[in-house]
Amino acid sequence: MSAPTPHRPVLVVDFGAQYAQLIARRVREAKVYSEIVPHTMSVDAILAKDPAAIVLSGGPASVYADGAPAVDAALFDAGVPVFGICYGFQAMAAALGGTVAHTGAREYGGTPVRVDSEGTLLAGSPTEQTTWMSHGDAVHAAPAGFDVLATSPGSPVAAFEDRTRGLYGVQWHPEVKHSEFGQKALENFLYDGAGLAGDWTPGNVIADQVAAIREQVGDARVICGLSGGVDSSVAAALVQRAIGDQLTCVFVDHGLLRAGEAEQVETDFVASTGVRLKVVDAKQRFLDALAGVSDPETKRKIIGREFIRVFEDAAREVVAEAGAHGEDVKFLVQGTLYPDVVESGGGEGAANIKSHHNVGGLPDDLQFSLIEPLRALFKDEVRAVGLELGVPGTIVWRQPFPGPGLGIRIVGDITAERLETLRTADAIAREELTAAGLDREIWQCPVVLLADVRSVGVQGDGRTYGHPIVLRPVSSEDAMTADWTRLPYDVLAKISTRITNEVAEVNRVVLDVTSKPPGTIEWE
Repeated sequence: MSAPTPHRPVLVVDFGAQYAQLIARRVREAKVYSEIVPHTMSVDAILAKDPAAIVLSGGPASVYADGAPAVDAALFDAGVPVFGICYGFQAMAAALGGTVAHTGAREYGGTPVRVDSEGTLLAGSPTEQTTWMSHGDAVHAAPAGFDVLATSPGSPVAAFEDRTRGLYGVQWHPEVKHSEFGQKALENFLYDGAGLAGDWTPGNVIADQVAAIREQVGDARVICGLSGGVDSSVAAALVQRAIGDQLTCVFVDHGLLRAGEAEQVETDFVASTGVRLKVVDAKQRFLDALAGVSDPETKRKIIGREFIRVFEDAAREVVAEAGAHGEDVKFLVQGTLYPDVVESGGGEGAANIKSHHNVGGLPDDLQFSLIEPLRALFKDEVRAVGLELGVPGTIVWRQPFPGPGLGIRIVGDITAERLETLRTADAIAREELTAAGLDREIWQCPVVLLADVRSVGVQGDGRTYGHPIVLRPVSSEDAMTADWTRLPYDVLAKISTRITNEVAEVNRVVLDVTSKPPGTIEWE
């Protein structure tokens, strides 16, 4: 995704930080457009993107270690405002002649900071404040021309700035909510240090992507894999805004859906947008392909492959039905989001946590060119874009549901019987959460069937040997991190009672109280 012409990007240079994407998110919350670039990008390449400002992220290395990522000092002479965070702060200090050394006193988590001089960066901040630190090295002496703004017990120089050159930095992580005045410092840099207006909105995303899609597609035909979820629905609405009847949405009923989902797509979304929809019944195809497979990564890759094969068949039918001889469908729209890309190993140095079916699960012989207008956005940004496009609130505020569906919520082999068991349990949980008015209080609540696990129970005065169902309610802002949601006990009790009474083969309901990290939101 490229910024619209009036909005030059703030580039977040990623040094391997776990929070690089969060920095970009916080910049956007300040209504300033941002993009992430790898630290391996040359200064010339960075400047060629015409950045309005640059943020240097944190990272796990020590600036003085052999092979540690370094910042070319030429970056600081380019006249572009720069803000260094944690490792980026230390790299800036080292590149400009400051002193960085190991203190022997590491600072992790909540750390008190004393502000001795507000300057531009810390204007409006209290003298004493709590910040979030994660470092073992520290800046001992600021480079020439810099004013030291703050100190902490383990950081002789915890913040500095050279306002004349537009260079700023802090040792802590302002992007993390635990840093009480972190967003204030970031906005001080953006608004006062870099002179940016703070006028980037979802409307800018729409205008930019409409123009980009029209240029990419021309008069070609396009199909969109529509699941009925937030991501694919907003992507479809955005592409339809751009090219109208050139788009056909393909809804694949792969048999891994929750109860009522096919009907919701055909009523809510189609009725509100008027999009052309083709429904493909591929239940047996997916069941056959997944037969006997229990490894989660293999499941995801099979589902990703079969989706594409179905889309290829559907594309040929779309052309035939339109009577367009020799006119192939060249483009496939996907609702890929930034967290999908990160977890699938799509970032610089990112680990492949799990292959999302629409990223790492795609086959090598893909015959389409992809259109992914939401690839650089977080979930809350996608929802804002959806509302701007007029997508129904019932879809925009729907809890996230993964493309592989219930296939990755069955721990073990997938069978039609196990899918029906899980589908029924999931419907009960959703009904009770809705009845309790909790749909907007939680991010999502995956319901998981432990198909390869059985436990002894007693039902109807007899011994049972059934499967456990896991409830996984979580709260999150963007799915990159999450915490388990403390649901009311009476709601949990009602869900448990209904599931064990109404769902055959289930005699136990358990609650997952793991945050992310260490656990991912989905079990597989």
